[in-house]
Amino acid sequence: MSRGPLFQESYKPQFAGHETFPLRHGWLKKAFDAVVEAADAGETKSVFARDDAIARFGVGKNMVASMRHWAIAAGIIEEDRGSGTLRATDFGRKLFGDAGLDPYMEHPATSWLIHWRLSAYPDKTTWFWAFNHFSKPLFDREALVRGLADLASSRGWARVAHTTIKRDVECFVRTYVARPVAMAAGHEEALESPLSELGLIKAVGRRDGFRFVRGAKPTLGNGIFTYALIDFWRAFTTARTLSFEAITYEPGSPGRVFLLDESEVMERLMDLEEVTKGRLRWSETAGLKQVIRDAEPSRDEVLGYIDLDFEADGRREAA
Repeated sequence: MSRGPLFQESYKPQFAGHETFPLRHGWLKKAFDAVVEAADAGETKSVFARDDAIARFGVGKNMVASMRHWAIAAGIIEEDRGSGTLRATDFGRKLFGDAGLDPYMEHPATSWLIHWRLSAYPDKTTWFWAFNHFSKPLFDREALVRGLADLASSRGWARVAHTTIKRDVECFVRTYVARPVAMAAGHEEALESPLSELGLIKAVGRRDGFRFVRGAKPTLGNGIFTYALIDFWRAFTTARTLSFEAITYEPGSPGRVFLLDESEVMERLMDLEEVTKGRLRWSETAGLKQVIRDAEPSRDEVLGYIDLDFEADGRREAA
């Protein structure tokens, strides 16, 4: 039986909002700064709709809307549904604030975090479904379109046009696979998505062939993995234990979203006690493989695990 957020009766699919533009380098920082500055002036409702927005952001009108979309989807800013007010999130400040860890997305840890926010959360239907439900390692765009169209039909999602799904799939692929420079229409088109550097999807053979790259992820640190694990745990269950199978295979889990195999997940879970200073620990007792928590980490502690990967990189550079 299919399970996960996409199969809940209350779920509302999203196949648009990006205006067909994948996330670009620099967009999240620009969006974050604009919202913070507008908040100081009390004008956060109109920051992306003002007459001078095109000049401010240095992109076309549709790209301004796309920039707003990606900043919200990545959890960098959030919108109050009642008032429409935009504000920076704690997560956004952690990365892009004045003392942020990586304002210009120069560290792979930041790209892993943004990938997690886009693909572990069900808000972006194509992203969540592709990493958490699509089971074929080799695929082309049409295979994704057919799969999503079948899902929309089986779930009875109204007003989901085939062309809309097709555009969303194209944007999804371009988020993770860089376009050849020869195919780009200009400077903006030549800019790659920062997530293409993660190597999660590779082009193979003919132009429309791709594969998901499952296995070890050397640039994914244990700090980001631990942050993702706790984030998934909170959404999945309130129990004080979490099984190895859930961590590896459940929709929205680190194993699924980061395309990790069993041995890679196991290796990282065995390091949890050291990473969390005993907050979480790996256990193999009576045939049960699971992670145990005695107390749930606070919000600040969870965000603090992100620091570990940046600190580790700093220590390597200093050495």
